[in-house]
Amino acid sequence: MRRPSARMAWALALGLALLAAGLWLAWRPVQVDAVAPRQAPLVRSLQFSARVQAQTRVELGSTVTARVQRVLVDEGDAVRAGQLLVQLEEDEARAALTQAQASARQAQARLSGLRSTGRHAVQAQLEQMQAGVRAAQAHYDRVRPLVAQGFYSPAQLDEARRALDVALAQQAAAQAQWQAQGDGGTDLVQARAQLGAADAATALAKARLAQTALVAPAEGRVILRSVEPGQIVQPGKALLALALAGPTEVVAQVDERFLQQLRPGQNAAVVADAFADRPLAARVLSIAPGVDAQRGSIEVKLALQEPPPDFLREDMTLSVEVETGRRAQALALPLSVLRSAIRGDSAELLVLQDGRAVTRQVRVGLRTLEAFEVQDGLAEGDLVLRAPGLAPGTRVRARTVAWQGRRAAGDAGDDAGTALLQSVGR
Repeated sequence: MRRPSARMAWALALGLALLAAGLWLAWRPVQVDAVAPRQAPLVRSLQFSARVQAQTRVELGSTVTARVQRVLVDEGDAVRAGQLLVQLEEDEARAALTQAQASARQAQARLSGLRSTGRHAVQAQLEQMQAGVRAAQAHYDRVRPLVAQGFYSPAQLDEARRALDVALAQQAAAQAQWQAQGDGGTDLVQARAQLGAADAATALAKARLAQTALVAPAEGRVILRSVEPGQIVQPGKALLALALAGPTEVVAQVDERFLQQLRPGQNAAVVADAFADRPLAARVLSIAPGVDAQRGSIEVKLALQEPPPDFLREDMTLSVEVETGRRAQALALPLSVLRSAIRGDSAELLVLQDGRAVTRQVRVGLRTLEAFEVQDGLAEGDLVLRAPGLAPGTRVRARTVAWQGRRAAGDAGDDAGTALLQSVGR
């Protein structure tokens, strides 16, 4: 009878021990990592690729069909305003100008003649016709009474009348010619019109001759040459491309997802891939109002803060880093402590309070890829638990861990929050 009693006692003792262990484990706090928010600089930046582009870029081409006689520039040459760049064959155009100038001189001579010697001759002819009319009228007046008295035959009167009519007709013709050569006369009007047409033909010939010479519209540099001597060129085809002198721009296509972070006036650092040790200061100049539907990108232009160095070339590839947000001091936390995604400016955290995990809503400010700013709902001495799956109300034992993000370019010192380094098109 003693042996069964001993076994029961041992079993009861073991059960009590297991129950005590279970109770101890159930009430024992869970150990989780905790992060202490602290004041630190918080910087966000955006990185993307860009290209060098002059503010004004023009293409030059011929407006006539002709053969190229000479090409006086090569790619990379600096040009000045009005400098001859391409000369087309001009023999035909020059001959047309000579012919037009001769026609203009002829029209001018005719007009001058009408205004001087021609008018004097017509005036003398009119005066002669007027004298003839007076003589014919006097003869007619003498013959008429003599015929009535029977001294002359009626045929002589008819002859005198006919002579008077001829003299009057000649006088009328001379008078019309005199009027035609007057200041408002048809001859002078016609002569002026002919001279105007000749002058217009001369101007047209000069314009066509000028079209055989392609000149630089302003100071700049040749960035593309696609023409050679002897080539037949057609209107509408670009022969040369010039980057005109002026401010140099940096142009980039940035993913539309980052549009909210960009605005004109933001500072940027620009580095040419071939000259990485010579960074350049720039600022965001403009952001295109429309989005490229095919690429889902938006055009961003940046202006260099200083004159571009000699090594900068048209269409050179550049790396750009734009500072899109900065807090000199912010209460920062790593993104790993979030229980869920940030919605608007609100986020949910687990905070250690009286030995238990408690949810807390905080207001979020500046965000980077690694950290975020807490603007309200948390104090610097609070401990934030890094255990997204932990149930609220659980007893916890916090183990404080250190955290530190990457440092933004140009920043110095120890910072907890740091830069958003987003590579776009790299």
